Amino acid sequence: MSRKPIIAGNWKMNKTASEAREFVDAVKNAIPSNELVDTVIGSPAIFLEGMKKGVKGTELQVAAQNCYFENAGAFTGENSPATIADLGVEYVIIGHSERRDYFHETDEDINKKAHAIFANGMTPIICCGESLETYEAGKAVEFVGAQVSAALKGLTAEQVASSVIAYEPIWAIGTGKSATSADAQNMCKAVRDVVAADFGQEVADKVRVQYGGSVNPSNVAEYMACPDVDGALVGGASLQPDSFLALLDFVK
Repeated sequence: MSRKPIIAGNWKMNKTASEAREFVDAVKNAIPSNELVDTVIGSPAIFLEGMKKGVKGTELQVAAQNCYFENAGAFTGENSPATIADLGVEYVIIGHSERRDYFHETDEDINKKAHAIFANGMTPIICCGESLETYEAGKAVEFVGAQVSAALKGLTAEQVASSVIAYEPIWAIGTGKSATSADAQNMCKAVRDVVAADFGQEVADKVRVQYGGSVNPSNVAEYMACPDVDGALVGGASLQPDSFLALLDFVK
């Protein structure tokens, strides 16, 4: 079945507020119609309110890069999903390998966040991916499959169908290395197969699966041509307006 592509930039911990405004002003009138592609920027939390104001009336959508799984409480420094939703943010990125590695987030944490995001009317972009060691040992499918099953546990079929899952091999993030289009296709298909096993083929046919890991304007079209790759989660190539817009050229 036909799934609408989704290209999401993940700025990580980059840009100042003024730089974020300049970026939005540079790209907002050149984004393709969201009837063709969902175009998203994952902004640092401190910019989210300004980003939503800046993209108002345009095709550009906004994602938070993370959230907590409680709406309120004594959780100093965390960001409430209810507060993020109140700003009108559409997506929240969760389970990124940097969150898992540097901040020791577990599969259980990510599952709780997915539930909280849906409870607040937003859509999770759920990241999964394996290390180079796991990849070279031939255990990538098993490892990533377990991450996906754990992240989706207890969600409804409708929620899973509307989710975005981003497969990002850790060995390809920020390294300049990237999986071949065949590798990306095989792993995105493996992710879809896990969804089919857990929730049925109809749900699997609807869920959107992105590839991430050193995606740039020169290789994005090759990935997007793969039948099970429905989009890209992009780091460095999303930081500059020209580069970000070039990621969308495959739509034309």
